[in-house]
Amino acid sequence: MNSRLYASAMICFVRGFTNSKSPAMPNPASPSAPTPAGDDRNLVVVDENYVAPSFEDRLRLFWAKNSKLVIALLVVILLVVAAKEGWEYVAAERERGIGETFAAAATPAQVKSFIEANPEHPLSGVGHLRMADEAYAAGRFSDAIPGYEQAAGILKSGPLASRARLGAAMSKIHAGRAADGEAALKAFAADANEIKAYRAEAAYHLASLASASGNAADVKVYSDQLMQLDPASPWTQRALALRSSAGADEPAPTDAAPSISLPGSAK
Repeated sequence: MNSRLYASAMICFVRGFTNSKSPAMPNPASPSAPTPAGDDRNLVVVDENYVAPSFEDRLRLFWAKNSKLVIALLVVILLVVAAKEGWEYVAAERERGIGETFAAAATPAQVKSFIEANPEHPLSGVGHLRMADEAYAAGRFSDAIPGYEQAAGILKSGPLASRARLGAAMSKIHAGRAADGEAALKAFAADANEIKAYRAEAAYHLASLASASGNAADVKVYSDQLMQLDPASPWTQRALALRSSAGADEPAPTDAAPSISLPGSAK
C-alpha cells in the first residue's frame, strides 16, 4: 500500500517537473490570427437615432456665432457705396456748375476770370482757344501764340487741340517768326495723330508759302502730299490750283492772315 502510494507520488512529481521545464510549443496547425489594421476595439458607439443638423440649423448656428461681424461688414459696404454715390453726385453738380459759368462768360474778362478759377479744366482750354482766335482775328498774332499753346497743353488731343496747334504755327508765321512757324506746320502736316482735315490745311499753307516765295518745287511737293493725304479735300484742290499757277507773275496773295478752319468747314 505504501509502496503504491509512493510510486504514484513519484510519477506525479516527474510529470510536473517535466511540464515546468519544457516551454509550451505553439501548435502550427492553429496559428493566432493577426489583428487587422484599423481594428480598434475602443470605437465610440454610433447612435443610430442621431439626426444630422439641417441647413437651416447650420445657418442658425452660424448667425448666432457671427452675426455681429456680418452686420459690421454690411455697414461698411453700405457706407462705401453711399460715399461713392455722394462723391459722384457732388462731382456731377460741380461740373454742371462749371459748365454754366463758362457758358455765361460773354466777355474776354469773364473768360479770363473763368480760366484763373479753373486752370486745368478742359473748358479753360476752350477759353484759351477762344481768346487766341479773337487775338488772331484782330491781327494780334503775338498775343494769339501763348493762347493757342496753352489751349493745346490743356486739351492735349482731339479736334480743338489740333486746331490750337495749327493756330499757334500760323500765328508764329504772321508774328515774324516764319522759320518757327513753317517748321511747326511741317511737323503738324506729317503727324498722323493730328486731325486729317487740319493736316490738309497745314499742307496747303505750306504750299501757299512756297508759291509766294516762287518755289515751284515745294508747291509740287506739298500738293503731292495733299493728294496722298486726302484727294477730295478742298485744300487739295486749292493747292493744285497754286501748283498750276506756280510760274505766274502774280503768286497767290498771302498778305491777309488766313482763317483757321474747323474740320469740314471748307468744302
